[in-house]
Amino acid sequence: MVTLKEIAEICNVSATTVSNVINGKAKTSEETKNRILTVIKETGYKPNYMAQGLRAKRTKVISIVAEDIAQFTCPAIIESIMAQCEKRDYHVFVHNLRLYDRWSDTWYNQDKAYHSVLDPVLQDVLSARVDGVIYLAGHTRIINCFNDDFAMPAVMCYAFSNSPSIPSVVIADEKSACEVVTHLIKNGHKRIGFVGGRSENIHTGQRLLGYQRALFENGLLFDPNLVYYGDWSRESGYEGAKALLPQGVTAFFGISDKMSGGIYDYLMECGLKIGEDIAVAGFDNESISEYFYPPLTTTALPLTEIGRISADLLIDMLEQEDPTENIPDEPQVISVPCSMIFRKSVSKR
Repeated sequence: MVTLKEIAEICNVSATTVSNVINGKAKTSEETKNRILTVIKETGYKPNYMAQGLRAKRTKVISIVAEDIAQFTCPAIIESIMAQCEKRDYHVFVHNLRLYDRWSDTWYNQDKAYHSVLDPVLQDVLSARVDGVIYLAGHTRIINCFNDDFAMPAVMCYAFSNSPSIPSVVIADEKSACEVVTHLIKNGHKRIGFVGGRSENIHTGQRLLGYQRALFENGLLFDPNLVYYGDWSRESGYEGAKALLPQGVTAFFGISDKMSGGIYDYLMECGLKIGEDIAVAGFDNESISEYFYPPLTTTALPLTEIGRISADLLIDMLEQEDPTENIPDEPQVISVPCSMIFRKSVSKR
């Protein structure tokens, strides 16, 4: 990685001049300033404020980099982060990458497109006078957006970091799914259809593990024929119910409320009364879930708690004498459990 001193040598100026340009304090000609900024852009230089001591004191400002604030999970998390920061006398800047708005769900494996949006924002964050950053994902996965030598403290929110220096705050998918399926079993259901998202998705994998664990703990065998993989849409919930109902299921676990809506659609077409003839449980507690008929039993995501914990983690790191001390060998992961919401879509069999 290029250093500030090397930038100065390329531009034939002092390191102090480069530092002043970066921090908006340049007392130099417009030509020299533009030459320095061009070299910084061409070399991909990122100022390491902690290592180089370019900031005399903390600003008590943090940045949130959100993949898309229109994702249903994001507003509550952002509100919670901002509220906790306010309590601890910190200010917040929000950067919205708008990934879903730009490319819907086609960008997940498009590394070049992703970095074309992300990298300029991270450069802005590193160049600004902020103390740390929280990266807020739209869905849980392993994200490699920060290098191990990232120049300021960071927290990964609603996703997993692969860097030991960056803690992650996620929902306890497996534990929460196990609770939902256990509830179905306790109500007398033994053949439970699992309608999941994409098979490679971490949410799907963890919720399937919770489903399997609930079966095992209650002495029931796992039947792979009762598992259907969709794409998180209402339409895929409909297709999942259509595929699994002939397998003799008496209950469905739709691992998102949106897919559970599709399950409702198919079962109602078949003339089945949900909550009486057959049971349905969802996951997420989106606002639509209480307006289904009958209202959907589901589990609420701990979005407010995730935001609060993420803010506290970052601020606690910032308030250490040396934020680079005590970095663990493995990434720290904090899993926050969901809360069951009991409604009328599940009754005793």
